[in-house]
Amino acid sequence: MEQITSLVQIKGIRDGLLATFAEAAWEDQCLALIAQIDDRPAFFQGARLAIDVGSQVLKVNNLVSLRDRLSERNVALWAVLGESPVTEHTSQLLGLATRISRPRPEEQKHANVPEDTALFITKTLRSGKRVEFAGNVVVVGDVNAGAEIVADGHVVVWGRVRGMIHAGAKGDRSAIICALDLSATQLRIADEVSAMLKPQKNPKPEVARINEEGSLQSEIWHVG
Repeated sequence: MEQITSLVQIKGIRDGLLATFAEAAWEDQCLALIAQIDDRPAFFQGARLAIDVGSQVLKVNNLVSLRDRLSERNVALWAVLGESPVTEHTSQLLGLATRISRPRPEEQKHANVPEDTALFITKTLRSGKRVEFAGNVVVVGDVNAGAEIVADGHVVVWGRVRGMIHAGAKGDRSAIICALDLSATQLRIADEVSAMLKPQKNPKPEVARINEEGSLQSEIWHVG
């Protein structure tokens, strides 16, 4: 299974997620993509997916079959990028985009800032959004499944976390992650990684940090 899933790489872009395939037979590429989705269903739930198929020559039945398999998993195929004119024409016939937008400024890495600087975001980060900042990040809003925050410092979310957060990305093991509802797909502090957290019925504010034993743990967030 690991050999199959290595055929596809997935990253966040402005309008959703982008899957890029290694060279292989089309069916193997599809199997690799579906395997990754089935392995992390919460991450892909409701996602908009673009695929980069390289030189593959795809016809209507190829893309319709994949689109249906994705739809069954609540993933929407919206764009197909490729080098083949046949693939491009097929995509256009199905109403799929063949170009994607450049990342928004908030998805770019902000470098060369003082350690005590914070990036303040006053909106919900939706699936496909990635924020990377060389300081602290404060979000007044939610971090939806499929969204990512990577910060060299702390991360504070005044809302729900369903996506991925990496604090202390440059190795700061004293960094913390705080949220009103901490049910993330994945939490990372420095090189410590948590398992996926399940949504809570009655969420309470929590803070995640690396404890004295060197493990990442979360606990009730007592302010003050």
